[in-house]
Amino acid sequence: MKTNKSLMQTGAVFLLSLFAASVMAAVSPSEAAKLGSTLTPFGAEKAGNAEGTIPEWTGGIATNAASVDSRGFLGNPFAGEKPLFTITAQNVEQYKDKLTPGQQAMFKRYPDTYRIPVYTTHRSVNMPADVVEAAKTNALNTNMVQGGNGLEKFGVANAFPIPQNGLEVIWNHITRYRGGSVKRYVTQATPQTNGSYSLVYFDDEFVFPNKLKDYDASKPSNILFYFKQKVTAPSRLAGNVLLVHETLDQIKEPRMAWLYNAGQRRVRRAPQVSYDGPGTAADGLRTSDNLDMYNGAPDRYDWKLNGKKEIYISYNNYELDSPKLKYADIIKAGHINQDLTRYELHRVWHVTATLKAGERHIYAKRDFYIDEDTWQAAAIDHYDGRGNLWRVAEAHALYYFNKQVPWYSLEALYDLQSGRYLALGMKNEEKQSYDFGSVASSGDFTPAALRQAGVR
Repeated sequence: MKTNKSLMQTGAVFLLSLFAASVMAAVSPSEAAKLGSTLTPFGAEKAGNAEGTIPEWTGGIATNAASVDSRGFLGNPFAGEKPLFTITAQNVEQYKDKLTPGQQAMFKRYPDTYRIPVYTTHRSVNMPADVVEAAKTNALNTNMVQGGNGLEKFGVANAFPIPQNGLEVIWNHITRYRGGSVKRYVTQATPQTNGSYSLVYFDDEFVFPNKLKDYDASKPSNILFYFKQKVTAPSRLAGNVLLVHETLDQIKEPRMAWLYNAGQRRVRRAPQVSYDGPGTAADGLRTSDNLDMYNGAPDRYDWKLNGKKEIYISYNNYELDSPKLKYADIIKAGHINQDLTRYELHRVWHVTATLKAGERHIYAKRDFYIDEDTWQAAAIDHYDGRGNLWRVAEAHALYYFNKQVPWYSLEALYDLQSGRYLALGMKNEEKQSYDFGSVASSGDFTPAALRQAGVR
């Protein structure tokens, strides 16, 4: 009996050590030395693929790769290129090994209109020197805590440039570089099945604490970033403001959110702004954690790393972001105008999220496809409780070469069951493109500041 008890204790210690090893994520100096040599400074494979269809990363495109107009809209560095080929419902079988299940489902749902124009692959992305340095430091020091639901010793961006498991890949998406601070004026559409739609207009601010003008490095904070979103139209919603304090460790200190209702002139806590709570003015077509493709605490899912694969993802979408376009050019029945999109072959990390026993979420499973060069989610497939593919998310990536910031031109979330979708992030007809480097103070992101922000 003593022997059995001793063996059980030894086994328990061994299992605990394995769990600790999976949570403690920092890599060795020899592993970290791969960053900038065999790996890019952010953890992607520097080499191209064997077929030559994915090129070697050589530092991205230049910061003056194309023109930038007075409103900040970017010219297209690849304007002269034509599609290599176009995938349609008629030839999709030929390419399905390079497509996600969600993309294949879109061809079945919309066989006459959905298409994927495939262009030459460009590994266009680079990032500023401080982000490069932070990636090296994070690789050596950043750890997961609270069972993987928080971070410690994290700085700036890209928590785990050399990830060891699926959850670390997801944390890379959550903590990826987004310019430090940004103001943006964007629109959201939720078209009916016949293509008719109305727009919701947002003024967004997104700021990491170290970009605040009153930032104090001597006072460590659990805040990952501040987010403030004001609805400016239509009139029935205008003046409503959402404020979010996103935390690094959301189990120790959950996300804090407040809503200012312009009609009531009241500020209230908003615990529903998380997980599968309804998205702002989204007509039930997205959850709170669908924003930015995925956001928030990862504690309700088990995360499995399936490895890397090569797929066609939407990339370098300068034409889709053009101020020459009208929103009516983009929004069509069933899906956005795919003729305006650009897809390229890239390597992605494939991660599967499965809802934990006893946890609740409308999505029982999600399959993530994360671009290796930017750590942005490129596509996510969402499954319902019956195991059926329900919603397909596609991010149409854009690289702000003048600021060295990867982001999205547009996020689309397609509901295969209802035939409707949501498109968020369009700014083609707005007064300016993204304003990176905007100046703010911590006082701008307090509940007391919401009432003033919501004045119509």
